[in-house]
This record gives sequence, structure tokens and C-alpha cells, in this order.
Amino acid sequence: MSALLLGTLAPSPAAAAPTPTPAATDAAPVPLPSLRATTTQVASGLRRPTAVTAPDDGTDRLFITEKSGRVRVYHPDTGLAPAPLADITSAVDESGNERGLLGIALPPDFADSQDLYLAYTALPDGAVTLARYRLDEARLEPLLAQPHAEYSNHNGGQLAFGPDGNLYWSIGDGGGSGDPFDAGQRLDTLLGKIMRIDVRRACAPLAYCVPDDNPFAGTPGARAEIWQYGLRNPWRFSFDRADGSLWIGDVGQGRWEEIDHLAPGRGGLNLGWSCYEGLERFEGGDCDPDARYTEPVFTYSPYTGGCSVIGGHVYRGRDYADLAGGTYIATDYCSSTVWALRPDGRGGYEQAEIGKMPTQVTSIGTTVDGEFYVVNDLPGGLHRVSFQREEPTCRVDRAVTAWGTGTTVDLTVTNTGGTPVNGWTLAFPLSLGQTVVSDWNTTLTQGSNTVSAVNAPHNATLAPGASVTLGYLAEHTGDASPPPRFTLNGDACAIGS
Repeated sequence: MSALLLGTLAPSPAAAAPTPTPAATDAAPVPLPSLRATTTQVASGLRRPTAVTAPDDGTDRLFITEKSGRVRVYHPDTGLAPAPLADITSAVDESGNERGLLGIALPPDFADSQDLYLAYTALPDGAVTLARYRLDEARLEPLLAQPHAEYSNHNGGQLAFGPDGNLYWSIGDGGGSGDPFDAGQRLDTLLGKIMRIDVRRACAPLAYCVPDDNPFAGTPGARAEIWQYGLRNPWRFSFDRADGSLWIGDVGQGRWEEIDHLAPGRGGLNLGWSCYEGLERFEGGDCDPDARYTEPVFTYSPYTGGCSVIGGHVYRGRDYADLAGGTYIATDYCSSTVWALRPDGRGGYEQAEIGKMPTQVTSIGTTVDGEFYVVNDLPGGLHRVSFQREEPTCRVDRAVTAWGTGTTVDLTVTNTGGTPVNGWTLAFPLSLGQTVVSDWNTTLTQGSNTVSAVNAPHNATLAPGASVTLGYLAEHTGDASPPPRFTLNGDACAIGS
């Protein structure tokens, strides 16, 4: 995996857990292709920032972690404070590209307790460590550690307090390629997992307690702290403030990046790695024929220019509630694409590309009020995220005829903008198992599941209001559904029929 700080087609996973469809009490009426995300830089001078969070203490501050082991403070009125809030550099192993101070979480009682919870790779051997840092004493208290000496990558590092008051922590599969330790599917290690522990209490000899309803509490040979398993490198996850559901961005091996969405309070799910990467069977992976795997709700291929998914949050702020409310926002470290997902009320998800983030975003955070900020690795900036309505300048209507193992898809592309399009490329994904056999009225190239359809000489110009029809014949292995999203020359298109 080239990203900094992160890590023949087969049938989709059998017996997958049902996909939750959260109540869309504030679901935005704006179609996703009409939503546009933009950013404004508000601070610079950060040194490889990794995470951003906000204390609920009435100060309007943001806390930002730096890879070396410092926690910095930003205030919208005074900017980035020169002195760090906390400094644990003497405890942090930042060797290699993906080690360092990786995550931060603030307990609900932070205003009184003044405690930070930090995830980092520790000296001398890179053990992935969870610790409490007491600001009033400048004291670091390690609580739980997982050995991680063999490889420096896939450390995970997200920390978040769930709606139940417990602390959740992600760790990657131990690094290397192809899960060499088979850690994702093992329950005797914390590698490749999300953990759930109660840090409000101590249950000797532990410095924390394991909730009694953790799915593997009492299971012989299993680590009781495990909440979810089958993960490769869950660099960032978050809880939806409205319904408590869990969204996970899991960094892929090289063919698929994935996003998982799990119902609130549902622990013990197997997310598939290393039997599956995304929806595709992973060659040489660790598979159990009796296992039940939970499918991701969204995958994309690095053929889009991506390399490492950066999981984000569901927007529940006030400033853009009428535009982005109820929409999950994520990005990618390499492509900087802004991905938008929203439950469609029918068990599926609307999806669209709605803009670009700054280069090399490592984390998406929120203020106490739910507004979005991002930090980027190099050159080390903090950026405020805004949303606006911007009507798409193209529409794609789809006509599908499917039979047996084949399907034909006719696409009518209409220029709905006010200026001519002189030369165009229509980009869209295919469902897993679809392979283009032939095409018409275009020059079509398929890479993995990503298609680029370029104009033919006779239809290169699209006047305002004009349309062009193109299409393709594809073989499929069971899923003959049409493409779910399109971009024309990089801009998202509305979808008609």
C-alpha cells in the first residue's frame, strides 16, 4: 500500500448480516449529485497530523494529534497554539511511515476529568498501545497494549467513545501483505479488530473492565475485548450521532477499499478479511466454510486513483443540515475524492463523488456541534469543510436488458449545463463480476470494475440540452445491476431512469 500512515472474480460473501437502514429523520432532500463539498484552510504548521477531535467544554477548541507524539490546540479565533497541550514523544515509536501517535478520544466527562485517551505505537518495539493521559498531572497511564513488532504498518489507531459510554479502539492486522499472521480471522489476538472496553472502571488485574455483553466475553481462547473482527486496517471509524450505528473505513490490500455500516449495538460480526477483500474472494486468504461474513456497503477500486480509504462521519451539524444532513462523508488519501453515501430507504445506499479534499487527508473530525474539519499529512494543514448545492451539468438515463449471464446497458448522457462539452469521458463503476464484452458509440476501457468511456469522433460535442447514447454488452456472474453513479469529465451526473 503506497499511502502514508495507512497500509479471477469470486462470489460475494455468503450469509452476510443484514444491512441496517437507519431512520432518516433529517435526511437531506438534496440528491447526492447536487451536493458539493469544499474546504478552506484555517491553519498550517502542523507536523504530520493524524487525528482531530473536539472537547465538549464550551471552549470551541479542536485537539489535533501529530505523528511524533504531540497534541496541538486550534481555536477559530486565535489559530494554532504554538505550545502543545500534551507531549508524549518520549514514549512514541514513530519509526517507519505508519507508526506514531495515531488517535485521540475525549470522554464525556472531559470538562471535569481533563483526561485524554491516546492510541500510539510505543517504544521500544512498536507495540500498539492505548493510554490515558491526565492533563492536570501531565501523566501517561498505559492501559492496554498489543505487540506489533514484525511490521511497521497496519496499526489502525482510531479511538472513539460510543453512545454506550464505552471506548472503542481499532488495530490493523499486524502488517505485511496478505495478513501473514491470519490475524483477521483469529479471536486470540487483538490484531485486525475493533475493541470495546469500559475505561470508567478497573477490574483487577486489568486497568479497565470488559463489558459483560461483549460478544466473546467468556469464550475460551478468545480475547474478551473484541467487538468486531475480520478487519485489515480500520484506520478510521465513527458512530452516527443520530442512531449510534457504526461506520468503518477499512483500508484494502490493493484491489478494493471498503466502507462498512453496522447496526447499533451489533457486536461479534466478521467483516471478512482475509477471506474477502471488499466483496471479492481474496486469493490465499483465511476462509472458514462455516463462517458468516458481513458485506461492506460500499467498495471502490484503486483504479479510481485511490489507495487508502479515510473513513469519516455522518453529517449531523446545523450549518448544512438542509444539504448534507444524514450523509456519510469519506475520502481517500491518494485520490482526495470526497465520497458521499446515504441510505436509500430500500436497504441500499445512494452514492456519489461530490468534490475533492486537500491532498493527503489523514482524518476527518467534527466540532462539538457536528461541523467538519480535516487534517492533511503533508504539508500539515487544518481545513474547514463546507457544503453547497451545485446542480449537476449532466444526466445519465439507463436502459438495461439482462438475461442468463449477459446484460446490455444503453446510457443516454444529456448536457444539462449551459455551455457546450467539447470532448468527454464518462466514468462509472460496474458491479463485481461484470466484464465488458463490446461497446458502441464510444471507446470503452475497463480496469478492475472501473470503466472509462471516451467520445467517438462523431459525438465529441454536446451542446446544452443535447444528448448522446452509448452502451455496452457485458457478461456477469449473477449481478446484472446498472452502474450506480457517473461522472462526466470528473463532475458528478444526476441519474435519471
